[in-house]
Amino acid sequence: MREETDAAHGGGRWYQTYVVVWVWLLAFTVIEVGAVAVRLERALLVTLLLALSLMKAALIVAYFMHLRYERLNLIYLVLTPLILILVLFGGVVPDALNAFHLRPRP
Repeated sequence: MREETDAAHGGGRWYQTYVVVWVWLLAFTVIEVGAVAVRLERALLVTLLLALSLMKAALIVAYFMHLRYERLNLIYLVLTPLILILVLFGGVVPDALNAFHLRPRP
C-alpha cells in the first residue's frame, strides 16, 4: 500500500523538497538573527530583514501553500499587499509631512 502511495506522489521527492525548503527557511532565520546580533547600521539592517522576510514568504507561499504552479494567484498574492501599502502610505504621508512642518523649530 505504501509503495503505491509513494509511486502515485512521485516517491520521496516531495519529502526531500520540503526538507530543502525548511533548511533554506532556517538559514534565512539564522542570517536574520545574526544581522540583529551584529548590530548593523539601521538602514542596512531594515533592508536586509525586509529582503529576507520577503524571500521566506515567497518560499512558504510557493511550496507550503502549493502556489508554485499557479502563477496568477501568486502574482495576486504579492501585488495586492504592495498596492495596499502604497495606497495607505500615500494617504498618510501628506498628513505626516504637514505635522512635521507645523512643529516649532528650536
